[in-house]
Amino acid sequence: MPDIIIVGAGAMACALAARLAQKSDVCMLDAWQAGIKPIARDGITLLHEGKRMQTAPIPATSDPERCCGARWALVLVKSWQTVAAAQTLASCLHPEGVAVTLQNGLGNDTALAGRLGSPRVVQGVTSIGARLEHPGRVKVAGWGPVHLPQRADLDSFAALLLEAGLEVEREPSVAVLQWRKLLVNSVINPLTALLRIPNGKLLEGKGLTGLMDGIAQETQRVAEASGIPLQIKDPLALVKEVAVATASNRSSMLQDIERGAPTEIDAINGAIHRAAVSAGMNAPYNHAMAELVAAMAAKATGEDAWILL
Repeated sequence: MPDIIIVGAGAMACALAARLAQKSDVCMLDAWQAGIKPIARDGITLLHEGKRMQTAPIPATSDPERCCGARWALVLVKSWQTVAAAQTLASCLHPEGVAVTLQNGLGNDTALAGRLGSPRVVQGVTSIGARLEHPGRVKVAGWGPVHLPQRADLDSFAALLLEAGLEVEREPSVAVLQWRKLLVNSVINPLTALLRIPNGKLLEGKGLTGLMDGIAQETQRVAEASGIPLQIKDPLALVKEVAVATASNRSSMLQDIERGAPTEIDAINGAIHRAAVSAGMNAPYNHAMAELVAAMAAKATGEDAWILL
């Protein structure tokens, strides 16, 4: 019986599984056979700051019955896969087990709660940066902290992370951090995907500053209208700071577009637009980003009709 189910086999899932497997019994669960099989056969290779860490083979499967009984699940699939992940966890997670999501965007916790119930779902946030070079091989750009709510029932999960050498911070309001990350992603992800450039190139493009500022300012207004006081004096400065720190990174949304995969645009800019509508306001910048990326993604995957949100 594993301690933790890692749901996913992408960059973040591999990075965290490799660290956690040093101290805990981990089972990786994903329908992506091309990602799961190399991990079960060869383990995971982590590359960070010129150093290489190789794990032994890690239990990795597409069969939820092989992961039954775990008290914890760490959900790291793409947002559009969350409903399927919730259905799978409902069949294998311990009846009192808890799923922690560190996914991008909004709505993942709600999708998980639809099958598991709200008390069994926890929204966390992390700034760990990782890129999947190929299945089971991950380049880590930085080990940021994992932010978790101040819930007593999460103490044992936080202890597992700490024992694996990960940094954990307990927060009175994870929602504020979630929206701060969302604000940055709402600018960097769609623009890098549309322009097909790494993050740092956004700061070199002529005429982009006004557009970046418009998206960032709008996202902050939607957050505040939704009852999340971000209190960021200069949202564009925050975005630029992240773009500089991750200058050579190719955003996950850009990588999705390049390989013809679905993007997380609906959980990022699309979700911000829907939150604005719910708050009785408009979010034209985010709406435009959502429509443009969805249209480009539909074209890239060969769909007959462009998808407009």
